[in-house]
Amino acid sequence: MELTPQIKEKLTLLQEKYEAMGQDMVSYLDGLLYADFLTYWDYIHLDTLLSLQSPKTPFPDEEIFIMYHQITELYFKLSLHECKQIATNENLTANFFTERVKRINAYFNALTTSFEVMVNGMEKEQFLKFRMSLLPASGFQSGQYRMIEISATDFSQLVDKSKRNELANASIEEKFEYIYWKFGATELASGKQTLTLKQFINKYATQFLALAKEREHSNFASLYKQLEAKGEDVEELAEELRKLDLYVNVEWPLSHYKSAVRYLEKDPVDIAATGGTNWQKYLPPRFQKRIFYPFLWTEEQMEEWGKGWVLSVLQTLKNKQ
Repeated sequence: MELTPQIKEKLTLLQEKYEAMGQDMVSYLDGLLYADFLTYWDYIHLDTLLSLQSPKTPFPDEEIFIMYHQITELYFKLSLHECKQIATNENLTANFFTERVKRINAYFNALTTSFEVMVNGMEKEQFLKFRMSLLPASGFQSGQYRMIEISATDFSQLVDKSKRNELANASIEEKFEYIYWKFGATELASGKQTLTLKQFINKYATQFLALAKEREHSNFASLYKQLEAKGEDVEELAEELRKLDLYVNVEWPLSHYKSAVRYLEKDPVDIAATGGTNWQKYLPPRFQKRIFYPFLWTEEQMEEWGKGWVLSVLQTLKNKQ
């Protein structure tokens, strides 16, 4: 085979690369000579990926439940990958910020539009049986989802709405004691924390607090305001952040609400199958009014936050019954 000018140029560049690192290029060429060709299944570890479903019961639909949650966590990981790129960019521009938020919105769009798998993709009878065998585990315990929230907004916006004003100038540790999701996993009768919540806090509290401090001035809300103060054009970025606000704080919780109503609404005994979370008050967007970017919405829009969605879902489901 003839060594074309293009091949010689590549070899010269490789030689320069390895010499700069104090390495012998010939040794690396030997490695390339003996290495096998890469396959798709090896590259993405397909066999390992397909072996990660371990049902706890014999009900077939449990595998659907497992796989959809695994898919969800992979989308969350993609979102956090973008969050990190935005937060750690030393020369952040509105354009870079906007393009990355668009990616996150695409991930959440895929999640919300595919949640029909959870709403109608399993038999209710199977779900209620296998779900009881998984207690106290719950999707409530998704640490990655909480990290997305921490990355997306000022930590004060994650405080339960009854305490937000009071704790506006409090420390992150103080705010964490009243973070909204803690109120979604308490026993209705006693007000005590459920085991679901206790497990979650024990595993992630230190990590959440560290991230909250790290993102205190590099969360999306803070970075938006910094770019706006510099005089950058943030109009398109504002639109994408509003979309993100709706995806994370309205559409995603509502998707779960649809599923909870579908499987758990009728029999009070069935409510335990949520892993102990108080989903009736925790999931509906109109109750929590979690809003990442209040400065991007009008007072009227915030007042109407989430209203109508819940009622329309309930009516649709009742019409199907």
